[in-house]
Amino acid sequence: MKKIEYLLARAFTPIRLNFAFFVFMFLLGYTCTQLEVPDKKGYYPYELAPIELFLDLYVVCLILSFIPVKIRRWIRATMYGILYPVSIIDMYCFVRFGSTLTPTMLLLVGETNSSEASEFFTTYLDWNLLWSPIGLILLLMLAHIACNIIASRRKVHPAVRHKLTGRIGRIYHKLSPSDKAKVSIGAAAGGLLGVLSLILLYNGYTETINNKLATVRLMSYKNIGDVEHELTQKGRANLYLPIYRLAFSIYANKLASKQVDKLVAGIQDVKVDSCTFRSKHIVFVIGESYNKHHSQLYGYNHETTPRQVELRRKGNLIPFTDVIAPYNLTSFVFKNIFSLHAVGDKGDWCDDPLFPELFRRAGYRVAFITNQFLPQAKEAVYDFSGGFFLNNPILSKAQFDVRNTQLYKYDAGVLRDYDQIVMKDREDNPDVPRLTILHLKGQHTNYHDRFPPKRKYFHEGDYKKDWPEMSKKCRMLLADYDNATLYNDSIMGEVIKRFENEDAIVIYMSDHGEEAFGDGLEIFGRNHSAVIDFRLAHEEYEIPLWIWYSKQYAKNHPDIVRQINHAAHRPFMTDNISQVLVYLAGIHTPFYRDDYNILSDDYDASRKRIIKGTVDYDELRMKHEEEMKTKKKDDENKHTHKR
Repeated sequence: MKKIEYLLARAFTPIRLNFAFFVFMFLLGYTCTQLEVPDKKGYYPYELAPIELFLDLYVVCLILSFIPVKIRRWIRATMYGILYPVSIIDMYCFVRFGSTLTPTMLLLVGETNSSEASEFFTTYLDWNLLWSPIGLILLLMLAHIACNIIASRRKVHPAVRHKLTGRIGRIYHKLSPSDKAKVSIGAAAGGLLGVLSLILLYNGYTETINNKLATVRLMSYKNIGDVEHELTQKGRANLYLPIYRLAFSIYANKLASKQVDKLVAGIQDVKVDSCTFRSKHIVFVIGESYNKHHSQLYGYNHETTPRQVELRRKGNLIPFTDVIAPYNLTSFVFKNIFSLHAVGDKGDWCDDPLFPELFRRAGYRVAFITNQFLPQAKEAVYDFSGGFFLNNPILSKAQFDVRNTQLYKYDAGVLRDYDQIVMKDREDNPDVPRLTILHLKGQHTNYHDRFPPKRKYFHEGDYKKDWPEMSKKCRMLLADYDNATLYNDSIMGEVIKRFENEDAIVIYMSDHGEEAFGDGLEIFGRNHSAVIDFRLAHEEYEIPLWIWYSKQYAKNHPDIVRQINHAAHRPFMTDNISQVLVYLAGIHTPFYRDDYNILSDDYDASRKRIIKGTVDYDELRMKHEEEMKTKKKDDENKHTHKR
């Protein structure tokens, strides 16, 4: 029995040898998991935090127990010197910016100089922080320091020794159990604590092993795109501790820096042989999360794009009918549309130059007005992944002459920035060929936040006839999506107004599609499953793309107008939109490929369109069409048989 108690007690030994470390680090971690939760509906603390935290700390204590005492103390001290500051910084980020540590925060810190750092401290640090959750961590740290000081005092205070040897001491010794009893009680307590430790360890392992495996998987990828894709999966890792978030942020920045280094090194290889400046002003507008089948321009039964329909009626707007995105993630799409590298080419997207670099090298003034990709402290990894190559100082300078510095709730802010920033640059640099890139927030979730309340046109009741069995909540979301699409139409109408009296051409496309209750199914957002069927491709990869040209442009470039009209029904994937832009500019460069340019007579319409790097879209569609034909025949046969 004693041997069993001894063996069970050994399970508690790692904690006993590092008791203060275990207790205070548990309290520190648990405090962060409970307090760093957004005060919004649907957000809750990580439910497995206590059991996973016990498991993590036990493993650390187990490792420490094999290290000599003197070295162990130094290791623990070093860990305190890391874990407390990281937790304080993480909590500070949450209190000040509404987000815990992110890769973008780390990137911003790396780009901050001494004067900016000084300004930051004077602006954002004040005594009020002591009354926030940060003060609780500081209080915990002070309590830990006090306990260590008390525990380190080897000599008993004289007053305490007097009490223990005096009358009170004699009473204590009479009432206390014998030495033998103490040994028995200690063995029983040790065994009980050992059993409890083993139970918690077992539960911790079985409950959290999936999260551990997901974390290992997350930190094992070789490029930031794969990391982002991993974070879209249902079983993605929960980085529930500040130290884990810091480690991930360092890792993500390291991966991004590899691709940035390639792009920076490639700047010197950007070669332009000549440029005819075929189009004096090219405007490239990138939308967001636009389901083509909710566009009136493409046959939707609600008036979501009246301005575009009117422009098509006038003959200046040409919609392209068979266009898909290579991915259903903005960051993946941005890398593919900005790089002249195409899906299926050898190498990686960062091996080829970015098209704005070619425009600048050729002599165009390039403006980039974005409503998404500006570095912010609370930026999610998706925006970090999509914007790091646009926001890197060296690459930004190589690509753009003009940029905005502010994001807006509504895309009307993009128009204001154009009027204030780009128009000022046009006054300072008149008669210069221009490329203007506008990046909208479009129909990005949450849909009701994508349009001003006073611009609400569609309501839940408008869809009862079409989808009577759909829940009221889903019909409300559907109405919000269509309102966002209608608002997007108004923004594009305003964009075109700014160029209708000059020699200009506007290309609009969305980055990808979006699930928006297609066929009445109560599905919205995006599905990042590895399995892509035709329904998913139809909703999330088929996108709107249209080209508008002014009357003056049509007069000056009848050949291009002819090419646009001729190409409107050709199959196209937007990873090669950069080739179209380079052609419209008349840039002659070794990186241009005529067979990738949909406007060219030499365009390769048979090129495979591989979505998500794995699935041939055209094969998927062909298979679906054959299934529909077979189903139609079967239905007709059944009907004939009944007659």
